[in-house]
Amino acid sequence: MNFELKIQNSWRWATLNMIAFAATALAQHNSRGALVYEVTSPYHHIRVADESGLRTLFFDNGMETRMSLKNNLEGHFEYIDFFHMPWLWNTQITNVLMIGLGGGSAQRSFQNYYPDVAFRTVEIDPTVVRVAKEYFNVHESEKHRIEVSDGRIFLRRSSAHYDVILLDAYVSDRYGSSIPQHLATKEFFEIARDHLTTNGVVAYNVIGKLNGWHADIIGAIYKTLHEVFPQVYLFPATTSQNVVLVATRSAVKTNIEGVRWRATQLVQTKQITVPGFRQRVESFQNVAPVSASRSPILTDDYAPVEGLAGGNANR
Repeated sequence: MNFELKIQNSWRWATLNMIAFAATALAQHNSRGALVYEVTSPYHHIRVADESGLRTLFFDNGMETRMSLKNNLEGHFEYIDFFHMPWLWNTQITNVLMIGLGGGSAQRSFQNYYPDVAFRTVEIDPTVVRVAKEYFNVHESEKHRIEVSDGRIFLRRSSAHYDVILLDAYVSDRYGSSIPQHLATKEFFEIARDHLTTNGVVAYNVIGKLNGWHADIIGAIYKTLHEVFPQVYLFPATTSQNVVLVATRSAVKTNIEGVRWRATQLVQTKQITVPGFRQRVESFQNVAPVSASRSPILTDDYAPVEGLAGGNANR
């Protein structure tokens, strides 16, 4: 069976899980704020709810995106700010690919702060694209294009190279939200690496904590990335349960003093105007998580992401 067919079969299995999951989600929406919109797609049971001035996008029982109704550049989950960290390793970013749309927090941010950067989004679910446009102020433009496709298939068929590849794609299964297996393996990271420019960077959002909940999946993603990229760094969030892993093609290892200096230069020259950029840099870690020592390297033949994650996932 070719790999693209295997991917399609995995999504069909996910669709069956969606149907089973939807009944529980329907019963719980009243506790998640005022329901604005609700629909079930082949991939997700999608809800949009407003509460206390914030709009939240839910896939089944998982919170995917949060946005302030007064200012759509505010109210997002903390980990979104770490998607700006690739500038520390590549100060000449001209194009970005993101796999996973959700409610478009990263897309809105990049369009606002880097209007000259070409940003391409790949999202497998056309319903998510429609909801993001109608309820989360996501807009396509000359600089922002959205492609409805599986992220891995898109890369395999593309000849383009990117300065940054951002990954924030999740599916729902019997454990809750989880990373699609085919977007977490050594083989996939090799494909991503081969679509990066010389100073290219990958930033990967993983739901979990470095010590405790979901630590093993964080360790496995770190270890697998390190099989392909010479350096991998960690940016754990403090106000949400997320860790963003940054993998670089550069073999030169940096430290906290180095990233602080670069962040200061970027802010002082006004190349970066994102609020709180220098503060977010303080989350930087350049040592392997403890869980990496016991976690497997994920491959197309062995990627037990569901078992490693376990439990329901929220941001």
